[in-house]
Amino acid sequence: MINYVWLRRDLRIEDNTALHNALEKYNKVQVIFIFDDHILEELPKDDPRVNFIYDTLEKINRQLNKHNSSLTCFRGKPEAIWEMLLKEKKVNSLHFNRDYEPYATLRDENILQLFKRNKIAAFSYKDQVIFEKDEVVKKDGLPYTVYTPYKNKWLTNYASIISTPLVDSKFKNLNNSQQPFPLKKELGIHPSLIKVKPFSLDQLDNYSKTRDFPSLDGTSYLSPHLRFGTISVRQVIALLNKEDQIFLSELIWREFFMQILAHFPKIQTNNFKSKYDTVKWRNNEEDFEKWCKGETGYPIVDAGMRQLNETGYMHNRVRMITAGFLCKHLLIDWKWGEAYFAQKLLDYDLSANNGNWQWSAGTGCDSAPYFRIFNPTEQIKKFDKELKYIRTWVKDFDELTYPAPIVEHKFARERCLRIYKEGLSKN
Repeated sequence: MINYVWLRRDLRIEDNTALHNALEKYNKVQVIFIFDDHILEELPKDDPRVNFIYDTLEKINRQLNKHNSSLTCFRGKPEAIWEMLLKEKKVNSLHFNRDYEPYATLRDENILQLFKRNKIAAFSYKDQVIFEKDEVVKKDGLPYTVYTPYKNKWLTNYASIISTPLVDSKFKNLNNSQQPFPLKKELGIHPSLIKVKPFSLDQLDNYSKTRDFPSLDGTSYLSPHLRFGTISVRQVIALLNKEDQIFLSELIWREFFMQILAHFPKIQTNNFKSKYDTVKWRNNEEDFEKWCKGETGYPIVDAGMRQLNETGYMHNRVRMITAGFLCKHLLIDWKWGEAYFAQKLLDYDLSANNGNWQWSAGTGCDSAPYFRIFNPTEQIKKFDKELKYIRTWVKDFDELTYPAPIVEHKFARERCLRIYKEGLSKN
């Protein structure tokens, strides 16, 4: 009888909790991936993230081939795929690592119920995080909604556990099956010119000094790999030194936003702080289009948006600037920007994207106050004074064709303060 390990956001066979547990307890372990039509039908056929998933799965299949096994790969609706497999195969058990996004939790509950109805064992595991939503809470059991105390409790809890990468030695228990791996065209996937970069932690010695300067390229490019699980968070932390506390803090922010989404699922479509529901957004579609294209006349904003559109990446400091500009200079609802980033970012993660957008708009937990409004020109002086980053992405920066600013900063700032105050006064 077959024991399935279902990969989703854990695209690796090393240090994979579900696979590790299945191999320890069973033989004839078959690894499977399902390209989910519920997700793919919302994406372009050449989506670079889907291409990255496919390419990673192809590598995993080659790794499994070395153990006389292979990866089973389908495209369809997960419920229908599992119903089909339960009818066609003698299935002994299912193993998967938990996903915490609202769609994923509902999907997984439906699959668990399907297996329960068929009286087949199904097991889920913690793998994507060090701590799940109820493992770092206040003394009264309520969730933290401010980052710093959450971080302090996280660090205290972490010091009391042993969290090391899992070492597998029982790949002999994999199912001996050599199945052909499907081509992209068979799965309806079109190639993309945008690629996910390999990550590197080599530059962490200077991370605290360089991370805010986009022209220095001092980031790790780790985020898409954590998003899709080509490396585990356990492995990443094991590679850090005591001096890498700022980088570790970024990993803790990731788990902070995950537990916020898990405890407060309303934030997927609503402000965390409901008092901001009365803020009257302008939502000018022409202004939004210029922002999307990187044609606002503010070079640091335009550089960030053009980098995003061309590569799927945007430097974190520039994400803060572009998001703040949309919400506060243009008074466009953060949900518009969040949705656009969701389309474009290679590292798109619902909890982090939502959390950071609400932080920028002032509507989220532990967010920047609404009256903190970045001056894009001053941000250039602080973080790109030699204009290296801007000239890399804004090719027409020195041309007469480069647009004038879409709105004057002083006017936009005063308008933003007025609109926010008017909205809050209605409470």
